[in-house]
Amino acid sequence: MEPADVWGARWDACDNALSRRYMEVACRKQSLVILAADLNTMAGLNGLIDSVGPHIAALKTHVDLIDDWTTDGWRDFCEKAIAHDLLIFEDRKFADIGPISRGQMAGVYDIRSWANIVTAHGISGPDIVDGLCAGWNDVGREGGVLLLAQMSSRGNLLGLPGYTDEMVKAGISNQGVFGFIGNGSRAEELAVLREKVGNQKLIWTPGVNLAVGDGVMGQRYGNPRNAIHAGSDGIIVGSGIYKSANVKDTATEYAEISWNALVERSDE
Repeated sequence: MEPADVWGARWDACDNALSRRYMEVACRKQSLVILAADLNTMAGLNGLIDSVGPHIAALKTHVDLIDDWTTDGWRDFCEKAIAHDLLIFEDRKFADIGPISRGQMAGVYDIRSWANIVTAHGISGPDIVDGLCAGWNDVGREGGVLLLAQMSSRGNLLGLPGYTDEMVKAGISNQGVFGFIGNGSRAEELAVLREKVGNQKLIWTPGVNLAVGDGVMGQRYGNPRNAIHAGSDGIIVGSGIYKSANVKDTATEYAEISWNALVERSDE
């Protein structure tokens, strides 16, 4: 199936340069899985990508979790991710003013040089997106920002009245915004976010797992198929894959569920 047929109005409406690239990757790999590779060793990360690379559409990292991080080791890891046709998504959750965020894109990890997408809170105002995009521009690259409009953890403050509306208002017309993070554990909340966002931006969702229910330390999980039907364009899955008995088979299962849900959605 052609990307325009699968993604429908989203394909024509999305205005960030990376949006179509992601949608094309998802179609090539028939997967909407973003792997949350929340491991703390380079060996663990490399082994995980070797196992599941063909079955995921993007890779979510936390570079500051790595105990044995080195510049060369990380460069090789990123090259491996690119070889697997993956967008690299650093879940940094930037939250400072624009000039500081621009500087944080550099620094020891030099996120601007390898990440395609980063997350940010909008608490400091809309200039944070401009600061992050300036970081990419400083090294001649383009990227996209995912603004946190919702979270899936119990008791988070993003659910306070008006917050999500302000995030959507701030990001919907900014071409530097790739999309929004929504709550995959609550399909009804996600559907409301999709209605607010329309088709101009993508929505990626943590909080999905084949084992629905409450996890550790306040995390909650919903069904991935339900999340995609409610409006998610990418399911972020971590421990549901990397803690499974067979990571390759589990990643394949998530890929099949996510792709079939997208095709079902396109037929509705």
